[in-house]
Amino acid sequence: MSDMTVKDFAAKVGRDVPRLLAQMKEAGLKHTTEGDAVSEDDKRTLLTFLKKSHGGSDSDAGKNRITLTRKTRSRIKTGERGKTIEVQVRKKKTYVKRAEEEKPKAAEPVHSGPRQLVGDMAEAEAERKAREAREAEERAAASKAKAAEDAARKEAEAKAAAEPSLDTLPVSDDDAAPAEDMPPAPPKEGRTDRRTAPPKKAAAKKGRHEREDDREDNRGDREERRRGGGKKAKRAERRGGRRGASTQGSGKHGFQKPTQPIVREVSIPESISVAELADKMSIKANEVIKAMFTMGAAVTINQTIDQDTAAIVVEEMGHKPRLVKDDALETEVLDSISYEGEEITRSPVVTVMGHVDHGKTSLLDYIRKAKVATGEAGGITQHIGAYHVEDEHGGVTFLDTPGHAAFTAMRARGAKATDVVILVVAADDGVMPQTVEAVEHSKAAGVPMVVAVNKIDKPDADPDRVKNELSQHGVISEEWGGDTQFVHVSAKSGEGIEDLLESIQLVSEVLELKAVPSAPGKGVVVESRLDKGRGPVATVLVQNGTLRKGDIVLAGLHYGRVRALTNELGQQVSDVGPAMPVEIQGLDGTPDAGEEFMVVADEKKAREVANFRQGKYREVRLARQQKAKLENMFSQMGQGEVAKVNIVLKADVQGSLEAIKGALEELSTDEVQVAVVSSGVGGITGTDANLALASEAIVVGFNVRADASAREIIEREGLDLRYYSVIYHLIDEVKQAMSGMLAPEWKEEIVGVAEVRDVFRAPKIGAVAGCMVVEGTVYRSKRIRVLRDNVVIYEGELESLRRFKDDVQEVRNGIECGIGVKNYNDVQVGDKIEVFDQVKVERSL
Repeated sequence: MSDMTVKDFAAKVGRDVPRLLAQMKEAGLKHTTEGDAVSEDDKRTLLTFLKKSHGGSDSDAGKNRITLTRKTRSRIKTGERGKTIEVQVRKKKTYVKRAEEEKPKAAEPVHSGPRQLVGDMAEAEAERKAREAREAEERAAASKAKAAEDAARKEAEAKAAAEPSLDTLPVSDDDAAPAEDMPPAPPKEGRTDRRTAPPKKAAAKKGRHEREDDREDNRGDREERRRGGGKKAKRAERRGGRRGASTQGSGKHGFQKPTQPIVREVSIPESISVAELADKMSIKANEVIKAMFTMGAAVTINQTIDQDTAAIVVEEMGHKPRLVKDDALETEVLDSISYEGEEITRSPVVTVMGHVDHGKTSLLDYIRKAKVATGEAGGITQHIGAYHVEDEHGGVTFLDTPGHAAFTAMRARGAKATDVVILVVAADDGVMPQTVEAVEHSKAAGVPMVVAVNKIDKPDADPDRVKNELSQHGVISEEWGGDTQFVHVSAKSGEGIEDLLESIQLVSEVLELKAVPSAPGKGVVVESRLDKGRGPVATVLVQNGTLRKGDIVLAGLHYGRVRALTNELGQQVSDVGPAMPVEIQGLDGTPDAGEEFMVVADEKKAREVANFRQGKYREVRLARQQKAKLENMFSQMGQGEVAKVNIVLKADVQGSLEAIKGALEELSTDEVQVAVVSSGVGGITGTDANLALASEAIVVGFNVRADASAREIIEREGLDLRYYSVIYHLIDEVKQAMSGMLAPEWKEEIVGVAEVRDVFRAPKIGAVAGCMVVEGTVYRSKRIRVLRDNVVIYEGELESLRRFKDDVQEVRNGIECGIGVKNYNDVQVGDKIEVFDQVKVERSL
């Protein structure tokens, strides 16, 4: 046996390397690491030491023999009833080293002193020697069997050639030749030809010498089988010949049983079923269920388990877990994009915020030298506009956000996409609710602010009022020791515009805005819409890198190849650098405003990421809908049916659509709810009309119109179709419709009070109270309450109301009357009879 390392020796005897090194050190060997070589002398020294340490002697250590005792159990079935008998075979065999083997010696019992390591070493050595002996015997037996088979086949062929067979006999004397003149045909490989095979009768008539030879052969075969050869060796030899020359003549099969357990690396997602986990480990699901049951978790084959639990199970089964996140593909795609390169100074992105009608768009118009406000519906901005202007101070990109309360989310996205915020406040109006919201958005985004006090040319302008009111919200001017610049401007005359631009450039220089033009384009979606002629169109702001025509863009849930780039002037461009707005075409849908977009290299990967995001979005939306259904079910238990206003909403751009949906959903109350059953960007189609018909909804179009098919359905079915161009008009009308669906309130109104002065007894009526009307008017047809010491003791109706002997319908203040209370006779002097009425009050939101 050649030398081996300590690590190999430890693996062979089944011991840990540290423990084996410690034992070798105790035996006096100089092995310290697992790479040291172990010779045969080292092994004998270690074996001698271990035998001595367990009570053995030197003579025992010198013996080169090992005795193995083995037990084998098997079951056999006997008889027709299939009775099973268990058979146990005990074998004891002594192996002696070949160099010293002389004669077989009697089996001796194994010394009971050495522990498991000694036994393992000896057993391994004995098994190796026994295996070599068996292989040699099998090779010799196979060779002998093959030689005997060849000799028997040749003898049979010779006999067949000497004796005629039945097939070779002539049919007649005229047309048949003698049998000896016809040579036998060669036999086909793999089967015996009938013409060459010896006849059965001839085979039965063997001579005495032949029968003795057969008996001798049979005795030889039994002897060979006893020694491990015989027919088993022949069958093994034939199998080996079919499998190839590598195993021919060895008597072994081609399959080798693995000597060590197979350890697999199992990929585990965030959630996985028991069946899938078992399939990844290539084992039966029952094994996984048993393992989890022993760990204290009772599961079924189709049950889904979390990632941590699956990792514990995989480790318990002897495999290596590899945790995989669901967004691994998305993370891989995003991490593969490199934004490194030479940085340059870029233009600032400025967001204009403020209250409605404070002059935001008019101020931007003067800067851009364009009249944008004249084209806005209702005189207000309802979309986020992105514009780039160049002046002597450098380039500036402006984001114009709406000031109406419904566009809070749009203004918030504008603050997150910007570098500087210009807060426009009218000098004659002061700080308003949307002004405060703009301040909060700016602070939340951590963006520096420049306050533009507009309309200072008006007679009633008061800039100091603006400073005072903003200081209450934490915005302190530099004149008062703060860090916010206040610039007095006039969007009408242009006063202070240059000072405002200088302030913007000053703030941007302090921020040290940088970008890498050579990197792939990356930015934010400002707005998106569905154009009838061009398809989905998205307005994006490039924040870093360069966006080129033909790039693959991934924007939120959508992707596509950029077919065209259009700047704010409507001109086609080939590429767009940092801090520049542009309209792109080629996406497969309209991404939400505020979504990030990026340029990726592989269109296939972009499609996979977009599909993954859409799947996650559907799961989240479905979970929210289910949660809302459950919440509504529990909240409506024990209550009446809640009225609903169903709306099919279509808008021109995605930002307006989100703002309108948010505003309408906020109108819902416990009694009346607004349900937007469908919403989308683009014109009203026939599908929208059919959906409104099925859900009994109102069709609302914001800056869009219905096509011919939709108008036909709406006119034929009498659906309610309404167009709007100003958002607060839409909200007000929906609020009125909801108010009409509210249940009215009933309010009690006291119309008269009578004081009891005396009580009379009438034979047919009972107690009659003589009263004086002290307040209002007492009516016979209205309900009453009887009060004693200002405490209600009875509530009911009047049975009679008389003035002297006449029945009357009402008695006014200051007049005496007689009152009979229905079903109540315990009226006393001093009581008060209160007459009240219920008034219906219409409700509104």
